[in-house]
Formats: sequence, structure tokens, C-alpha cells
Amino acid sequence: MTWTLVIHGGSGRITRDTLAEAADRGARTALGDALDAGGAILANGGSALDAVEAAIGVLEDDPHFNAGRGAVLTADGRAELDAAIMDGATRNVGAVAGVTVPRNPVALARAVMRHGRHVLLVGKGADAFAAEQRVPPAAAGWHVLPERRDQLAELLEGGDGYDTDMKYGTVGAVARDAAGHVAAATSTGGMMGKRWRRIGDTPVPGAGTWADDRAGAFSCTGTGEVFLRVGAGHEAAARMRLAGDPVGSAIETVLGEVTALGGTGGMIAVDTAGTPAWAFTTPGMYRGRMSSAGERLIAIYDDEG
Repeated sequence: MTWTLVIHGGSGRITRDTLAEAADRGARTALGDALDAGGAILANGGSALDAVEAAIGVLEDDPHFNAGRGAVLTADGRAELDAAIMDGATRNVGAVAGVTVPRNPVALARAVMRHGRHVLLVGKGADAFAAEQRVPPAAAGWHVLPERRDQLAELLEGGDGYDTDMKYGTVGAVARDAAGHVAAATSTGGMMGKRWRRIGDTPVPGAGTWADDRAGAFSCTGTGEVFLRVGAGHEAAARMRLAGDPVGSAIETVLGEVTALGGTGGMIAVDTAGTPAWAFTTPGMYRGRMSSAGERLIAIYDDEG
């Protein structure tokens, strides 16, 4: 049977004028490496769940994105990381929010899923669980890059505020494996300058991350508060299950709801037949897809792919 993998590295104010050539090349290389990591698993008959975890792990380790290494910082200069992973076959899900210890938050989310007792762990408790489950910790200074400190200082110079331009991207992956099952995973550092332990849509099942073998798998990026209010991932799946919408139409409709409530962003998806889809309302979205049919596409700007 066929398999499909779709990934994103976030959407936002990303244009040829605002993105340096070196950053363009670096992001495309990282997207390609993530496709290779997840695609190798799927090509060898592996599960969609393993594939999305592998793809996200690559993107978390790459400083071009807002997840893991290179995540944006809180107002007090910390990297507080969120992630979720979901299995469409069982609707089992693991999620973490506000973690600081694990190198790869998606690996900790997978450990939460594997443990099976809870769905979402937060902050110090989640970090303690990471140690208990022997999820590899980050080396000192791994997550926080000097350029992110500089960006935070620039943001705070104008007073207490958030970065709403979304210049740095949440990462996500969705897949359909050869057995016909789907899975989704998403990881982020959140919003630059966030305060009060703010958590967005990424680790909330049904909002930023959702997978259901009755419809498909979905990963979101954008204005987290609005994606939460829309219940974006679950809403797209419901439109497919109950209204018969094709996957592309479903995510476009949901993004229309996000826009109507004042938000921006993007979504990637794959249905249970392996049909890939993506849509975004911003000038660009880091994205890529590949399949058993031989397709391989990497794109950033709105006039590609």
C-alpha cells in the first residue's frame, strides 16, 4: 500500500525580501533531512507514528525553527517547550507543555503516550517524568541561542509585548503509513516574549494536533489562541467525517474560521487514502511532502508548490 509524509516548519511573515539566502538554504536543507528521516521509516514498512516522531526530532534539532534548539524565549529569557503526538489508529495521544529539560520534546510526548496513564503533562512535573522515563536531556545551553536572546531584547525594548509576526516557526508532521494508519505530531517554543506560562494550541489535542483513522491527521501553526478557540484539528476532521469534505477543502474552511476570528497561520494534513494537503493565510510557510509514488517537494513561499 501507499504512504505519504507531510511536514511544516511554521508559517508567518516569510518572504524572499525578509528571509536571507543563507536562512532559505538552511531551512530547505532541514526540511529535506526531516523528510528523509520520516520517509525512510515509511518506505521500510514502519508506522506513521514512528515517522512523524523522527521527522519532528530532526526539525527540533535545527536552529532555523521555533522548536527545541533555537526556540523563541519567554519574557524572562527561558525556552519553555510544547509538543504533542497522536496515533490515529487508537487516538492515543501524549503531550507536554512548558518543559525545559528534554532535548527533544516530541520524544517526551511519545513517552507520555507510551506510559498511557495521562495525556498532557506540564512544566516541572513533565520534566520530572522525562528523567523518570530516561528521555535524553539537552546539554547546557542547547535550546537557547544567542540570536534569540538578541531578538527578545529587541522585542522588549518597546515595552512589555509579544511577537505577533510569527517570524519563527512551529514544526509539525503528519503521515499515512502502508498499513493505512495516520499520525500527527507538532512541536514549538510558543510565542516570543510569552509570560505567565502561556501555552498555545500545539500540545492541545484537537486544536494544534489531531489524528483519527476515520478522517486523517492534522498539524497547525499560527495564532495559537485562535486555533484553540476554533479547535482546528478536530474541526477539520469532523468536516471530513460528517460533511464529507475533501481534506484540502476541510483545512481551508477551518483556516477561514481562524481568519474570521482575527488569527493567521497554516495547516498540513493527510487523509486516510494518503492524499496530502496544506494551506496557509500568511506570506509563507516552511513545508515539504513526499510519498511512495516518488513525489518530493520542499517549499517556503506562497508561489511555490
